[in-house]
Amino acid sequence: MPRQKKAAIIVVGGGGHAKVLISVLKKTGKLEVAGYTDVRNAGELLGVPYLGTDSVLEEMIAVNPSCCAVIGVGKVGLTDKRMQIVVRLAEMGFGLPTVISPHAVVNEDVAIGDGTVAFDGVVINTGSRIGRAAIINTNSTIEHDCAIGDNVHVAPGASLSGGVQVGDNCMIGTGVGVIQGIRICCDCLIGAGAVVVKDITVSGVYVGNPAKKIK
Repeated sequence: MPRQKKAAIIVVGGGGHAKVLISVLKKTGKLEVAGYTDVRNAGELLGVPYLGTDSVLEEMIAVNPSCCAVIGVGKVGLTDKRMQIVVRLAEMGFGLPTVISPHAVVNEDVAIGDGTVAFDGVVINTGSRIGRAAIINTNSTIEHDCAIGDNVHVAPGASLSGGVQVGDNCMIGTGVGVIQGIRICCDCLIGAGAVVVKDITVSGVYVGNPAKKIK
Protein backbone atom coordinates (compact mmCIF):
# COMPACT_ATOMS: atom_id res chain seq x y z
CA MET A 1 0.00 0.00 0.00
CA PRO A 2 1.48 3.43 -0.95
CA ARG A 3 2.38 5.72 1.93
CA GLN A 4 -0.20 8.44 2.51
CA LYS A 5 1.09 11.93 1.80
CA LYS A 6 1.30 14.17 4.85
CA ALA A 7 -0.72 17.39 4.97
CA ALA A 8 1.34 20.54 4.43
CA ILE A 9 1.83 23.25 7.03
CA ILE A 10 3.35 26.73 6.70
CA VAL A 11 5.14 28.44 9.58
CA VAL A 12 4.28 32.15 9.68
CA GLY A 13 7.38 33.82 11.12
CA GLY A 14 11.09 33.15 10.86
CA GLY A 15 12.77 34.02 14.16
CA GLY A 16 13.90 31.97 17.13
CA HIS A 17 10.38 30.90 18.10
CA ALA A 18 9.84 29.63 14.56
CA LYS A 19 12.99 27.50 14.73
CA VAL A 20 11.85 25.75 17.90
CA LEU A 21 8.41 25.27 16.39
CA ILE A 22 9.86 23.74 13.23
CA SER A 23 11.92 21.35 15.33
CA VAL A 24 8.80 20.22 17.20
CA LEU A 25 6.81 19.84 13.97
CA LYS A 26 9.53 17.64 12.52
CA LYS A 27 9.55 15.47 15.64
CA THR A 28 5.80 14.93 15.57
CA GLY A 29 6.04 13.64 12.00
CA LYS A 30 2.35 14.42 11.42
CA LEU A 31 2.68 17.37 9.05
CA GLU A 32 5.05 18.25 6.22
CA VAL A 33 6.61 21.67 6.82
CA ALA A 34 6.32 23.35 3.42
CA GLY A 35 8.30 26.43 4.44
CA TYR A 36 8.11 29.65 6.39
CA THR A 37 7.14 33.24 5.65
CA ASP A 38 8.72 36.35 7.12
CA VAL A 39 9.54 39.95 6.26
CA ARG A 40 13.16 38.89 5.82
CA ASN A 41 14.81 35.89 4.23
CA ALA A 42 16.88 34.10 6.88
CA GLY A 43 17.72 31.26 4.51
CA GLU A 44 16.77 27.72 5.39
CA LEU A 45 15.66 27.12 8.98
CA LEU A 46 16.51 23.56 10.00
CA GLY A 47 16.21 22.54 6.36
CA VAL A 48 12.88 24.36 5.84
CA PRO A 49 12.85 26.84 2.92
CA TYR A 50 11.90 30.51 2.89
CA LEU A 51 8.67 31.04 0.91
CA GLY A 52 8.51 34.84 0.88
CA THR A 53 6.63 37.45 2.87
CA ASP A 54 3.10 36.89 4.12
CA SER A 55 1.87 38.20 0.76
CA VAL A 56 2.35 34.68 -0.67
CA LEU A 57 -0.11 33.09 1.76
CA GLU A 58 -3.31 33.79 -0.18
CA GLU A 59 -1.84 32.28 -3.33
CA MET A 60 -0.65 29.20 -1.44
CA ILE A 61 -4.03 28.48 0.14
CA ALA A 62 -5.67 28.95 -3.26
CA VAL A 63 -3.34 26.36 -4.79
CA ASN A 64 -3.59 23.95 -1.85
CA PRO A 65 -6.85 24.46 0.09
CA SER A 66 -5.94 21.69 2.56
CA CYS A 67 -2.79 23.52 3.64
CA CYS A 68 -2.68 24.62 7.28
CA ALA A 69 -0.58 27.17 9.12
CA VAL A 70 1.01 27.75 12.50
CA ILE A 71 2.24 30.95 14.14
CA GLY A 72 6.02 31.15 14.29
CA VAL A 73 5.93 34.59 15.93
CA GLY A 74 6.66 34.58 19.65
CA LYS A 75 5.13 36.78 22.32
CA VAL A 76 7.10 39.02 24.66
CA GLY A 77 5.04 41.49 26.65
CA LEU A 78 1.39 42.28 26.03
CA THR A 79 1.32 42.40 22.23
CA ASP A 80 -1.72 40.93 20.47
CA LYS A 81 0.16 40.22 17.25
CA ARG A 82 -0.39 36.47 17.49
CA MET A 83 -4.16 36.90 17.70
CA GLN A 84 -4.08 39.26 14.73
CA ILE A 85 -2.27 36.56 12.73
CA VAL A 86 -4.78 33.90 13.82
CA VAL A 87 -7.70 36.03 12.63
CA ARG A 88 -6.02 36.82 9.31
CA LEU A 89 -5.09 33.19 8.62
CA ALA A 90 -8.58 31.97 9.47
CA GLU A 91 -10.09 34.54 7.13
CA MET A 92 -7.85 33.23 4.33
CA GLY A 93 -9.08 29.70 4.97
CA PHE A 94 -6.07 28.13 6.67
CA GLY A 95 -6.60 25.43 9.27
CA LEU A 96 -4.81 26.27 12.52
CA PRO A 97 -3.90 23.04 14.29
CA THR A 98 -2.65 22.80 17.83
CA VAL A 99 0.97 21.66 17.96
CA ILE A 100 2.04 19.48 20.87
CA SER A 101 5.57 18.20 21.27
CA PRO A 102 5.86 14.42 21.57
CA HIS A 103 7.92 15.20 24.67
CA ALA A 104 5.04 17.05 26.36
CA VAL A 105 2.54 15.39 28.69
CA VAL A 106 -1.09 16.31 28.04
CA ASN A 107 -3.40 14.28 30.23
CA GLU A 108 -7.06 13.32 29.81
CA ASP A 109 -9.86 15.87 29.63
CA VAL A 110 -7.73 18.76 28.38
CA ALA A 111 -8.99 21.19 25.71
CA ILE A 112 -6.55 23.28 23.67
CA GLY A 113 -7.57 25.99 21.19
CA ASP A 114 -6.56 26.62 17.58
CA GLY A 115 -3.04 27.84 16.94
CA THR A 116 -1.74 26.98 20.42
CA VAL A 117 1.63 25.27 20.86
CA ALA A 118 3.04 23.17 23.72
CA PHE A 119 6.79 22.60 23.69
CA ASP A 120 9.18 19.99 25.12
CA GLY A 121 8.83 19.16 28.80
CA VAL A 122 5.40 20.77 29.19
CA VAL A 123 2.85 19.17 31.53
CA ILE A 124 -0.83 20.02 31.14
CA ASN A 125 -2.98 18.21 33.64
CA THR A 126 -6.54 16.93 33.65
CA GLY A 127 -9.42 19.36 33.44
CA SER A 128 -7.43 22.28 32.05
CA ARG A 129 -8.68 24.51 29.24
CA ILE A 130 -6.34 26.57 27.07
CA GLY A 131 -7.45 29.17 24.52
CA ARG A 132 -6.32 30.08 21.02
CA ALA A 133 -2.86 31.23 19.95
CA ALA A 134 -1.29 30.44 23.32
CA ILE A 135 2.32 29.43 23.91
CA ILE A 136 2.94 26.84 26.61
CA ASN A 137 6.70 27.00 26.61
CA THR A 138 9.48 24.59 27.51
CA ASN A 139 9.25 22.82 30.89
CA SER A 140 6.24 24.82 32.07
CA THR A 141 3.45 23.21 34.10
CA ILE A 142 -0.29 23.79 33.89
CA GLU A 143 -1.84 21.86 36.75
CA HIS A 144 -5.35 20.40 36.94
CA ASP A 145 -8.45 22.47 36.20
CA CYS A 146 -6.67 25.62 35.03
CA ALA A 147 -8.29 28.00 32.55
CA ILE A 148 -5.89 29.86 30.25
CA GLY A 149 -7.24 32.50 27.86
CA ASP A 150 -6.42 33.40 24.26
CA ASN A 151 -2.97 34.75 23.33
CA VAL A 152 -1.33 33.83 26.64
CA HIS A 153 2.38 33.00 26.86
CA VAL A 154 3.37 30.74 29.74
CA ALA A 155 7.15 31.09 29.56
CA PRO A 156 9.78 28.40 30.20
CA GLY A 157 9.77 26.94 33.69
CA ALA A 158 6.61 28.71 34.86
CA SER A 159 4.33 26.71 37.13
CA LEU A 160 0.58 27.22 37.56
CA SER A 161 -0.96 25.24 40.39
CA GLY A 162 -4.43 23.71 40.31
CA GLY A 163 -7.48 25.81 39.42
CA VAL A 164 -5.56 28.90 38.26
CA GLN A 165 -7.35 31.22 35.82
CA VAL A 166 -5.42 33.48 33.44
CA GLY A 167 -7.21 36.04 31.26
CA ASP A 168 -6.57 36.81 27.60
CA ASN A 169 -3.36 38.42 26.37
CA CYS A 170 -1.26 37.73 29.47
CA MET A 171 2.47 37.04 29.68
CA ILE A 172 3.49 34.70 32.52
CA GLY A 173 7.24 35.12 32.69
CA THR A 174 10.06 32.62 33.01
CA GLY A 175 10.05 30.73 36.30
CA VAL A 176 6.89 32.36 37.63
CA GLY A 177 4.96 30.49 40.32
CA VAL A 178 1.21 30.88 40.75
CA ILE A 179 -0.39 29.21 43.76
CA GLN A 180 -3.63 27.26 43.56
CA GLY A 181 -6.94 28.90 42.78
CA ILE A 182 -5.51 32.30 41.80
CA ARG A 183 -7.23 34.47 39.18
CA ILE A 184 -5.19 36.76 36.93
CA CYS A 185 -7.19 39.23 34.84
CA CYS A 186 -6.51 39.94 31.17
CA ASP A 187 -3.58 42.05 29.92
CA CYS A 188 -1.16 41.25 32.74
CA LEU A 189 2.59 40.76 32.50
CA ILE A 190 3.99 38.73 35.39
CA GLY A 191 7.75 39.30 35.48
CA ALA A 192 10.30 36.48 35.55
CA GLY A 193 10.60 34.70 38.86
CA ALA A 194 7.56 36.37 40.45
CA VAL A 195 5.31 34.47 42.85
CA VAL A 196 1.59 35.21 42.63
CA VAL A 197 -0.21 34.53 45.92
CA LYS A 198 -3.26 36.82 45.57
CA ASP A 199 -5.80 37.40 42.81
CA ILE A 200 -4.79 40.06 40.28
CA THR A 201 -7.81 42.10 39.26
CA VAL A 202 -6.17 45.16 37.63
CA SER A 203 -4.26 44.87 34.35
CA GLY A 204 -0.59 45.83 34.44
CA VAL A 205 2.96 44.66 35.15
CA TYR A 206 3.66 42.66 38.32
CA VAL A 207 7.02 41.55 39.72
CA GLY A 208 8.52 40.13 42.90
CA ASN A 209 7.70 37.69 45.69
CA PRO A 210 4.90 38.25 46.45
CA ALA A 211 4.04 39.79 43.08
CA LYS A 212 3.23 43.52 43.22
CA LYS A 213 2.09 45.95 40.52
CA ILE A 214 4.76 48.34 39.22
CA LYS A 215 2.97 49.72 36.14
